[in-house]
Amino acid sequence: MRVGILGSGRMGGKLGTIFARAGHDVVFSYARSEQKLRRLAKAARGNARHGTPAEAARQSDVLLLAVHWSRIADVLKRTGDLSGKIVVTCSLPMNAGDTRLVVAHTSSGAEALAKKLPRAKVVAAFGTVPSEVLFGVFEARRRATRPSLLYCGENAAAKKVVAALIRDVGFEPVDAGPLRMARYTEPFTLLVAQLAYEGDRGPELAYRFDWLGKRA
Repeated sequence: MRVGILGSGRMGGKLGTIFARAGHDVVFSYARSEQKLRRLAKAARGNARHGTPAEAARQSDVLLLAVHWSRIADVLKRTGDLSGKIVVTCSLPMNAGDTRLVVAHTSSGAEALAKKLPRAKVVAAFGTVPSEVLFGVFEARRRATRPSLLYCGENAAAKKVVAALIRDVGFEPVDAGPLRMARYTEPFTLLVAQLAYEGDRGPELAYRFDWLGKRA
């Protein structure tokens, strides 16, 4: 799969590295310096390289949007047309000080993004876990029991692609339904962040859903 990374910070850099090591063709873009992008591509090994957001968009089938909410407009301006692309967003709609959600209750950041990209296939995924847990999950991906990862979106074909990427990282995908379910997954992310960063057990935190009742 050809995956473009729009936002090569902690989350985008780690996921892009894992995608490359899982065998995907990855283009890192949108970081503070080209030097950082070059380092990421080199360290990721496999089929990884760096480029501009426009190059990442043009050369990829799937795009991971992993920027601060305040940078959404800028990065989308630099990508150009994303018609027909699968856009996986893990960008939480936080204010500049990261103290509260600026989109909530009656909508979500994922839905707001979909309105900006009406011809793209937007799927919300990867945002509900701390970046610190990603490499550990990937290294343990062959275990029978995997941590869960929520995702949601409108397009069934796009969601199938994203579910495959989730499995490649080492999680068990849990389909939360249509994109409006991001109204619940985005606040859930704040709970995970509270436990990961404000608790005393560290940020390497994942979660798992188990259905214990008998199936019909």
